[in-house]
Amino acid sequence: MTQTQQLFDADVIVIGGGQAGLSTALYLARFDRSVLLFDTGQGRSSWHQVNHNYLGFPGGVPARRLRELGHAQLEEYPQVRCLYHKIDHLGHADAGDGFAASGQAGDWCARAVVIATGVVDHYPHFDGWEDYVGRSMFWCITCDGYACKGQRVIVIGNTDESAEETLQLQRFTSDLTLLTNSQECSISKSFQERLGESNIPLIHDRIDRVIGDDGMCQELVTISGVSMEFDILFSVQGATPRSKLALDLGVTLNGDGYITVDIEQATDVPGVFAAGDVTRLHSHQITTAVHEGGQAAQAANFFLYPPALKGED
Repeated sequence: MTQTQQLFDADVIVIGGGQAGLSTALYLARFDRSVLLFDTGQGRSSWHQVNHNYLGFPGGVPARRLRELGHAQLEEYPQVRCLYHKIDHLGHADAGDGFAASGQAGDWCARAVVIATGVVDHYPHFDGWEDYVGRSMFWCITCDGYACKGQRVIVIGNTDESAEETLQLQRFTSDLTLLTNSQECSISKSFQERLGESNIPLIHDRIDRVIGDDGMCQELVTISGVSMEFDILFSVQGATPRSKLALDLGVTLNGDGYITVDIEQATDVPGVFAAGDVTRLHSHQITTAVHEGGQAAQAANFFLYPPALKGED
């Protein structure tokens, strides 16, 4: 082992313990690369969703269970160390090439980094709202539009995107209401007209409380006192990518704050890769996260080879 190699705690630091990060760590382990995987236990796969779109699980698989299975699979590989700490800052290593990750629990260095930190969804907040996420409050029409078949659905949102998604949900149910949950209505006149033509009520009001049992919705009451019985809340209030660590390294973000990557999940900073929901607005599927994690791992593995093994001079 050279002196330069001794400076590093691992070949690759992977930040994020959702499906993208777990997939990255698994592929890297199969390349016999040493990995430090940082998992704070947060993210979309920490809620109550049952995913029905992941091939090979008849009846669906809870996102939490899939995450547990991923960690169990990684236990087969001594190359991977799972650290349940938060990384607060990423920078370039002081000595030699590589990167330094730091947090309250310590400092670590590696030759490459994969950022798989996901997003923060903007769910409507009311008393006990966390119990409803993934049970009767959803955000993704691809994942859970099917769950709305024949149900009474209230869509929460105050943009043309929320109106657009409400109109698309007509494929699954005709019992739809759009609630802005905001002091101002930002839905354009053209979309308001389309909602009216489809006989979809647009209510400009905010949530006061939701009544339900064990995470299953029953009734919503607005600030002005409007009461609506319903089965499903569909939140279309957007999300914020957790891309601060990429900014620490000077990685380019797109206009919405997502990490810009190429088709191999590489950023514009050599040795830095990203995978999963943090990379772009329309990659938010478990299947996509697993794929992107595997691709990021392959790209990171290739990056780590010396030039003589890559056809470089």
